Amino acid sequence: MSYSADVKEELSNVNNWKNKELLEAEFLGYILTGNATSNGEKIEFVTENEYNIERFFKILFNLKIEYEPEIRGKCFLAILKMTDVSQRFSKFLNVKRDDLKKNIIRGAFLGAGSINSPEKNYHLEINFGDLKNAEYILNLCKTYDIELKLIKNKEKYTLYIKDGEQISKFLACIGANRAVLKFEDIRIFKEMKNNVNRMVNCETANLNKTIDAAILQIEDIKFLKKLKKFEDLPIELKEVANLREKNPEASLKEIGQMLKEPIGKSGINHRMKKIHDIAEEYRK
Repeated sequence: MSYSADVKEELSNVNNWKNKELLEAEFLGYILTGNATSNGEKIEFVTENEYNIERFFKILFNLKIEYEPEIRGKCFLAILKMTDVSQRFSKFLNVKRDDLKKNIIRGAFLGAGSINSPEKNYHLEINFGDLKNAEYILNLCKTYDIELKLIKNKEKYTLYIKDGEQISKFLACIGANRAVLKFEDIRIFKEMKNNVNRMVNCETANLNKTIDAAILQIEDIKFLKKLKKFEDLPIELKEVANLREKNPEASLKEIGQMLKEPIGKSGINHRMKKIHDIAEEYRK
């Protein structure tokens, strides 16, 4: 079962059956989505998710709304009379109560929402057939500081989130508490893994720079020795050069600590530059 199906299974078990207002709010969320279409007389709600349709049927039963169930291919349908639906919606135009708003948002997600597994990329979306309906849900979510993006694709409108923290807030808002815990566990692990990878990559890059610099420094030293000019170098340069040849993997700081009279990284860098400049003069 997909992560999205797991979330919907959890939400389908939310127990608000005794509160008719909450059920009406959730029912509105379903009907606002792109999976509900109307011809003026009837509304068809269609879904491939069995948890979705079972809960939707149960909501209709508890609200005493008559419907005709139907199966078309892999899809489950509920066909309702428009007159049984439209009269219920006016009370939610300027809804203020948190419990009602959250149930509307939950219904919209159950009606036409999906979410990727957090092990992959972060993505949650809800599809709508009408711009006003999408904006209605968008504005409800804004009251909980949940930021969704709105895009149009052909005749459909989609609200989506690609930020892990925002998705977690959305799931908490609609009551998917078990899904939030799983999502956060995976998100934290991914972030820790990414941080470790960044650190390793950074350390590898620094090590590569050290090795590349050491190779060039050793080439200068060997060049001077081949020309028999190495012994002409000042004693402090020869001391550094000998340590570099013996310790090609060492950083400048580490070489500085190996000297009889230790000096810092900048001091070693200065001496190495002098050796390089002398070698370059002989190369000309």
